[in-house]
Amino acid sequence: MPSNFNTTMSLDKILAISGKPGIYELKTQTRSGFVAESLLDGKRLTVGMRHNVSVLSEIAIYTLTEEIPLREVFQKIKEKENGGPTINHKVSKDELEEFFFNVVPDYDEDRVYPSDIKKVVQWYNILQKKDMMDFSSPEVSDEEE
Repeated sequence: MPSNFNTTMSLDKILAISGKPGIYELKTQTRSGFVAESLLDGKRLTVGMRHNVSVLSEIAIYTLTEEIPLREVFQKIKEKENGGPTINHKVSKDELEEFFFNVVPDYDEDRVYPSDIKKVVQWYNILQKKDMMDFSSPEVSDEEE
């Protein structure tokens, strides 16, 4: 068991890999990169430095006034859906945009594309299915903010 400060999986171990579907859990470091396991099908792959990788904890969504962390968007979806799954990411562009507007009313429509919304919805549903729903901030507690 890695010496992580909590037993729940935080978003800093969840990765999006460019050109690969779904999201991945970081499993172990290697000399030339790391091993990640798909949260869709459980398959492992070795990821080298040439891959474009994003850590979900470092992704933010543009709003008209600021950027909000992806975990806050996931938390809003979780609250809206009472912890259950949300809409399918394959619904129409209009349905995706309407859904996202209900979750993040001030999102920047010029900078947040339907393809981004589709990913957020898909990733949320994967995390929900895997019961990885702890979207609290790992860095600071409420008293420190």
